Amino acid sequence: MTSIPSSSLSPTAAAQQRMVKLFDTLAPTEGSTHACLDGVRLMRSNRPLPRMPVMYEPSIVIVCQGRKRGYLGGKTFHYDAQQYLVMSVPLPFECETDATPDEPFLAISIRVDLGVVAELLLMLNDTRGAAHDEPRGIYSTPLDPTLGDTVQRLLEALVSPLDARILGPGIVREICYRVLTGEQGDAIRAALTHQHHFGRIAKALRRIHADYEGDLDVDLLAREAGMSVAVFHAQFKTVTATSPMQYVKTTRLHHARLLMVQDGLNAGAAAARVGYESASQFSREFKRLFGRSPVDEVRRVRTVIETPSLRSVTSQRPFVTAA
Repeated sequence: MTSIPSSSLSPTAAAQQRMVKLFDTLAPTEGSTHACLDGVRLMRSNRPLPRMPVMYEPSIVIVCQGRKRGYLGGKTFHYDAQQYLVMSVPLPFECETDATPDEPFLAISIRVDLGVVAELLLMLNDTRGAAHDEPRGIYSTPLDPTLGDTVQRLLEALVSPLDARILGPGIVREICYRVLTGEQGDAIRAALTHQHHFGRIAKALRRIHADYEGDLDVDLLAREAGMSVAVFHAQFKTVTATSPMQYVKTTRLHHARLLMVQDGLNAGAAAARVGYESASQFSREFKRLFGRSPVDEVRRVRTVIETPSLRSVTSQRPFVTAA
């Protein structure tokens, strides 16, 4: 992006230009760069990326430049510069990225730490009531000036490892506070406190990700959620836009792709590791999800994402994501 003198910019535009400069220092290469602060990643893409399946962990994603489109069920989520996305539960969906070398896509991702959220909720207990509407799993919202200023301060702190270690956790905590007290806060609150059916589904999702290679079925998941099978199935699809067993299958396939790309496992070994008994069934379902055979998909990932970025992107256990 062409630099314009700060004196001729609006405060919002000047703040965005400052963020872009900080990204050039912190994440100069494409892909996903782990910051020197646990749970914080910087994402950069200098070129458009086609629509592809991804799975994100519960997180807050703030876009500083460029735009993405996410697809979940029949809904499309747009998150452009000066917007943030909150995923309160792990969701498999599809996304595509608009970016150019002159205006790369730049975003910061902050993992939702439920311990920090729980502590904040205790402090907010006297000032916020229960959520009135059934929350969703994903929201996209404009970035208000206060939250934008906090994000910029986090980026500035990340430039110095000492500042990141001493000041970073407090700034991340402030970002969580701003989100919790904003219009998206109900989803994370419900996921933590098990309000409504949403909280029970969030518990089932955590169970799936903790034991995705195990012998999971709808009866077991519904029983652990304290719901009838019919209600569990309907509410699960409301939150994730997919059925429980399709979600389990998608989770396994994402993990298998990670194992093949990062650890070099072949398709048969990866299939067995994530709970498939039939390698042929694994290959069919893998191609149905990713549009390519396991061998072709691994080759594509290694071609599209350069090696330094690939190591960063594929180290995000247990979720496979794309910048």
